[in-house]
Amino acid sequence: MLEVTDLHAYYGKSHILQGVNFGVGEGEIVSLLGRNGVGRSTTIKAIMGEVPPEGSIKFRGDEIAGRKTHDIARMGLGYVPENRDIFPTLTVRQNLILGMKSTKQTGRWSIDDMFNIFPQLRERADTSGGVISGGEQQMLTMCRTLMGDPDLVMVDEPTEGLAPKIVEQVANLLDEIAKRGVSILLVEQKLTIALKISHRLYVMGHGRIVFEGTPDEFRANDNVRKEWLEVS
Repeated sequence: MLEVTDLHAYYGKSHILQGVNFGVGEGEIVSLLGRNGVGRSTTIKAIMGEVPPEGSIKFRGDEIAGRKTHDIARMGLGYVPENRDIFPTLTVRQNLILGMKSTKQTGRWSIDDMFNIFPQLRERADTSGGVISGGEQQMLTMCRTLMGDPDLVMVDEPTEGLAPKIVEQVANLLDEIAKRGVSILLVEQKLTIALKISHRLYVMGHGRIVFEGTPDEFRANDNVRKEWLEVS
């Protein structure tokens, strides 16, 4: 479904992505692991066109490198950013409605689905997004993206800074996304979540992929974990 080949990206003169190669298959959950600053978030931003990419990015066989972000989104790629990018002056319900591709079409997800998964959002439905808690904003960001009915959703650090109860709800939502046939590319620091839900894992280091394998293969590879993930 998604195939990234020899992807390079720069911030000014800094060469962040240095030939990244990976793929996400139909209905597959893939996690992108690595220490902070190795290029995981930049990879997603390059795929979405928020950072100018060099190389090949194919989605369902179509080359999307160089396309505008809104065109990429309309093709069926969803993106949940780390910074909880909501509309603060709009209510929770209005944020969800804005995420819909069309109010006349029925996709995999409804507003009631979102409220059933995250009851807190139902309670806050008519509250402005800017005054709800950080955890609720994270829920809202994920749910608004799903309202666009993407075929593949890229989620950047969804549990960062959240309380354990909210982390559990986010993990449940990721499970539900997969059950509905949506592919997931997950950037996540918490190995327990990544190892629990992923079909395959990639580890990044110095702007490149340094490991690819199943969760079981990752667990068996102490060298990769010590060299590329653990903080000394």
